[in-house]
Parts: sequence; structure tokens; C-alpha cells
Amino acid sequence: MSSITSTTQRLLERLNPRVGISLRVIPAIAILGVALAVACGSSAAPTLTPRPTSAPADPTAITPILATTVLEVGEQRVAFLLTTTKGLIKSPTALITPVYFERDGDGDGVPGETLEAEFNLWPYGVRGSYSTYVDFDRAGRWRLDVRVENPNGVDEVQIEVEVMEQSPVPAVGTAAPLSVTKTLSEQGDIAKITTDYTPDPDLYQVSIKEAVESPLPSVIVFATPAFCTSPTCGPQVDAVGELKDAYAGRANFIHVEIYDNPDEIQGDLDRAEIFSVVNDWGLTSLEDYFNESWTFILDADGKIRDRFEGFATVHELEAALVLVLPQA
Repeated sequence: MSSITSTTQRLLERLNPRVGISLRVIPAIAILGVALAVACGSSAAPTLTPRPTSAPADPTAITPILATTVLEVGEQRVAFLLTTTKGLIKSPTALITPVYFERDGDGDGVPGETLEAEFNLWPYGVRGSYSTYVDFDRAGRWRLDVRVENPNGVDEVQIEVEVMEQSPVPAVGTAAPLSVTKTLSEQGDIAKITTDYTPDPDLYQVSIKEAVESPLPSVIVFATPAFCTSPTCGPQVDAVGELKDAYAGRANFIHVEIYDNPDEIQGDLDRAEIFSVVNDWGLTSLEDYFNESWTFILDADGKIRDRFEGFATVHELEAALVLVLPQA
């Protein structure tokens, strides 16, 4: 039996993250057409809305929903939801074993270390996801064997992924692009910077370039609060704002709006223009997997030390931030 390592312990071990390649997610084996529709506005709770499709024959059968669509060779966060026709599974932990397969091979594959994924409750206490850090040591075909306790006992489910060789998104361990983003002092009107209906001015004080060149670590979130449509993106800007309140003066906190002209959209996305910095960070190169919510944790040297696709709780972000804060 492989040893079990908790998410928190593995995160604390990631002081020297490796630069990896990329992976594209293949839908889960057991997926039955259930999809997510998540509200991203400041006052909206993340929600799950199943597509109209046939229900599983077994009402307790688990449908996994992979919330991470871009991963890398190396150790990184993997997030997923587990649901049945009776609702979301919210057991405190789940066990996950990554299994590597030869690209064209058969058989059971080579299992890796069994890990413990922690359940993260989303805002408003309605939904949540499991997350852990998985070490993909090579490109190719992988399977995630998940074992979780549900009201009817312990159940197992599998999720397939395929590790690719390139990612348009800046990798963990690389230097953050020196992007010149909009600031409140430059623009004057916060409506020109964000679609957020209740914006926090503190998130628009410095540009990414200024943050990277400062002696402080940084938390940078790319999201469009009023128009977020991708699965599991959630109220991520609010989460970063909450983290900012707890660590004010110890790190830079920046929100980058996806759209360049938020004050001109007026509810009509046909008028929207993508902000060039979003292209610089490769977020519009993901085609069908483009997710408007991405959060990056930078150390004091401007290196990316963690990244979060889709929604990440304050607890998850804080665990990554404390690793890069200067020691008192």
C-alpha cells in the first residue's frame, strides 16, 4: 500500500517547484453529461446545474467533474468535484492514486503514491471541491483513481487525463511576464478597469510589472466578475480581496479584468474586447478549455510559485501565499 500524504503537507514540501510541461484534460470515464454553470459575480454563490441528460441507473453512482483543465509535468494542484443524483459528496477527504499508462499500451498501468485530497467548502456553504497536489512525472496518458466515503459506504471512481508537452499558461517556477496592467491612479475611473459591481479599489493600485519589481510577493487574479461563464470559476476576486484584508502590506494583490473596455460593454458581450495582457499570459490560447478565472502566487523574486485554475478557496490561496511570504 502506498503512503498517504495530505494536501497541506505536500504543499509545505513544495518550496522548490519544478518547471513542467502541460496537460490537456480528457473527460472523466464516469462522466454522464453533468456540467457546471457557475456564477462569478461578487454577490453570487457558485452553483451546479446539471445538463438535461439521462440519470445514472444507480442513483448513488458517482460522477466526477474535473475542475482543472491545464496541468503540468511536476507537482501541482488538481481539483475535482464528486456528485451523485442525490447531490454533491462532501466527505472531508478522498483518496486519489495517479496511474500512468504507456501512450499506446494496455494493462493496469503504473500506480503512483496514494494521496489525500481535502474537501474545500465554497462560499455560502453550498458547494465545494476536492483538491490535492499530484506529481505527474512524465507526459502521456494518466488515470486518477479516486476513493471516497459517501452515505452508502466507500465508493471508487476514475478520471482520465492526458499530459501534453506545452502549455500557453506561464508555468510554475517561471518568471511572471512584466505586464503593464491598468491602475486606478492611471485610469481615474474604476469602471474602466473592472466589471465588478462592488470593486475593491485596493486591487487596482499597482500593475503586474510594478508588483514583480517590488520586494513583496504577489497574488494576481485574472477574472471577469460580471461575465464569468466557465465551470467552477466562482467569486474568485472576492476571495483574493478577503486574503488581501488578512495580509495587507505583506504582499501585492491585483485583479486583472479579462475585458479591455468594461465600461462600454453594458451587458452586451458583443461589444467586449479582450485585454491584451490576458493574451500575454496565454489564457486565451486554451480554446475550448479557456477559463476566465486564474490566480497566480508569485514570490518576492517575481517567480510563479503556484497557480489556480478556476475557483480556489481563501484557505487554499492562503496556504500557497504563506510559503512565499518573507520570514519575520
